[in-house]
Amino acid sequence: MGGRPSSPLDKRQQQHLRGQVDTLLRNFLPCYRGQLAASKLPRVREHRGPLTQLQGHPPQWQPIFCVLRGDGRLEWFKHREEYENGDRPLGSVVLTGYTVLTSQSEYLHLLDTLCPEPSGHHTQEEPEPLLEMPVSFPLFLQHPFRRHLCFSAATAEVQRAWRLALQGGIRLRGTVLQRSQAPAARAFLDAIRLYRQQQGHFGDDDVTLGSDAEVLTALLMRELLPALRAQTLPRLRGAGRARAWAWAKLLDGVHAAVLAGASTGLRAFQPEKEELLAALEKTIRPDVDQMLKLRERVLGRLQANVQGPLESCLRRKVDAQLPRVTQTLLSTVEAELTAVQTLLTQGMDRLSCHLRGSPSSTRLRKEVYSFGEMPWDPELMQTCYREAERSRGRLGQLAEPFGFFGTQSLVFGAQDLAQQLMADAVATFLQLADQCLTTALDCDQAAQQLEKVRGRVLKKFQSDSGSAQRRFIHGWLLCIFLPFVLSQLELSCKAELSEFEGDVLAVGSPALTIEGIYEDVIRGVLLQRINRDVETEAQRGTCSRQPGSSTEVPLCPLPPPGTFQS
Repeated sequence: MGGRPSSPLDKRQQQHLRGQVDTLLRNFLPCYRGQLAASKLPRVREHRGPLTQLQGHPPQWQPIFCVLRGDGRLEWFKHREEYENGDRPLGSVVLTGYTVLTSQSEYLHLLDTLCPEPSGHHTQEEPEPLLEMPVSFPLFLQHPFRRHLCFSAATAEVQRAWRLALQGGIRLRGTVLQRSQAPAARAFLDAIRLYRQQQGHFGDDDVTLGSDAEVLTALLMRELLPALRAQTLPRLRGAGRARAWAWAKLLDGVHAAVLAGASTGLRAFQPEKEELLAALEKTIRPDVDQMLKLRERVLGRLQANVQGPLESCLRRKVDAQLPRVTQTLLSTVEAELTAVQTLLTQGMDRLSCHLRGSPSSTRLRKEVYSFGEMPWDPELMQTCYREAERSRGRLGQLAEPFGFFGTQSLVFGAQDLAQQLMADAVATFLQLADQCLTTALDCDQAAQQLEKVRGRVLKKFQSDSGSAQRRFIHGWLLCIFLPFVLSQLELSCKAELSEFEGDVLAVGSPALTIEGIYEDVIRGVLLQRINRDVETEAQRGTCSRQPGSSTEVPLCPLPPPGTFQS
């Protein structure tokens, strides 16, 4: 349970895994090349403190000093002084794909189901007693393909603080591609989706959480898991939960080998990717108008061919459920953004109260700093994040019949949205306040200026959150329903694409494909349905929602110049 030991795999097994990774990359990279042709990282507040960890051989509870880095990496040291001196940690882990459990009984149940004993098999080996001993304030980090990490806090308050911090780090690492504005990131995610569709997997799930190498690793680990279970589990030593721990340790070794191979393969692809993008820039720009005209012409003909089966599919299998999913998504995001606005307003009001009390310059700067840190405070933001968590079960029930199993990604996306909107609003307030408050103003003038800033920030937040909410809901409704519709039309419509392929191939550019145009047709018609339902649900919400009231907060004496610069 401490730092990474030597690999449990022999050379033959490692060579076999390298072959599996090579096969994955050979089959996947054509999709990635195609999507490249067609085609603000939030931070985590560093959290640190003493914990105890179950580690060693045999495992024992030992005191450590733990540090959650701003990039979502967890490190642990033997003593605090080693961290402060910049020494190497005893161990570290990137939090991508982990889940935090704070219930020992829930964790033990997970171990029982992770590696069940074969029927009729009885062992005389003693189970690991340390796993059975009660732990007052545990923090279990569980991963489907990696070793488990077992920590314990001194108090319930420390446990809660670590749980919220770890959950933030897991989300940060998981949504790195989804949050990226780079075209290459979108191309990679589209390529993953097309690659999986070619293998018969149309529904979205949480496999795309993580970096590009981590996503490819998760894909291959899923493929390898059945064979690993069949070949390895019967030979695993140990009993019960100790056996499950051994299984997790073995998977960790396989995961490390696959991740290393995927990282190496993607690095090797980088020069080719840059070459491809540079070549496309040169060839597409002069012919873009001709290509767009051809695309529109083919799109119109193709839409006429698929309109009948597509409309039939939507009426029979989508129209009845689309309003329910839309309403659930809309109410979830509205509740979350209402919580963000409430928290933002309270923060601005609280700052005004401190200003009104004529605090010292040092105290005032501390309060301004705390206000600027609000988006990164996991305890404060939890009031917003829990709104998305509350809808997880309902969203899963509604979306799973359409082959969508990416509820964790959806929840993470909603929480990212709340954090980004809060960060933008806080930055706007600090910037405007610092611009308008100068030493030339008297107290009354300063109060009036800061009240105007407060109103402008709230008005901008409402505008930004409305636009962001629409983009979020449209995007996730497409994620839920587009793969389903494509799977339903696979047999009836996909075969007709060949008659249009000649026109597209004549262009001679990989940026234009008949499959891409076909998907645009399906997406366009589905978006019309989505727009209609989102508008209908939004109007219902507007009619039923009562206007909110605002509390006027009297403002305070003029702060020192530069106080509001973050």
